[in-house]
Amino acid sequence: MATIVFVVAKKGFRDEEYFIPKEVLITAGHIIMTASNGSAGEIAVGSQGGEAHIDTHITDIRVAEFDAVIFAGGPGAVENLDNEESYQLIRETVAANKLLGAICIAPTILAKAGALQGKNATVWTSFTDKDPIAILETNGAMYTDAPVVEDGNSITANSPKAAHAFGEALAARLQF
Repeated sequence: MATIVFVVAKKGFRDEEYFIPKEVLITAGHIIMTASNGSAGEIAVGSQGGEAHIDTHITDIRVAEFDAVIFAGGPGAVENLDNEESYQLIRETVAANKLLGAICIAPTILAKAGALQGKNATVWTSFTDKDPIAILETNGAMYTDAPVVEDGNSITANSPKAAHAFGEALAARLQF
């Protein structure tokens, strides 16, 4: 049984990218805590109206207490989580050799923190918006066009459609 912290934007996380992998991980017997840029006890609201109870603020996470740190994407992720607070958490997670995951647009946050340097990773992109790929590559990652990509202690996924497979990949890596 692993202890996992899921990081979501207080406003605008993508519902499927949080709730589906979380359910897969809980079903596999893991413990989930939810962190956000909001305060403990508040409610984070997804882009589709889902609500998540915030257990802790992102700056209060103690990486030593967790086996994995996972970032959900969504329109609020870049606005609320693409910042030095997240980068510091990501760097601490890498330094502790813990599992680090991100889905949809959130792999860009990992890349900007330096966590995907020299690694294969995937990210959300569209026919008209290739900027997320450029962000990965500018920060030393090698973009792979696949739903879920594992490389070392990082697992990235590219969209809400990959949420279940992302959860399964995380659960498989966290079996002790």
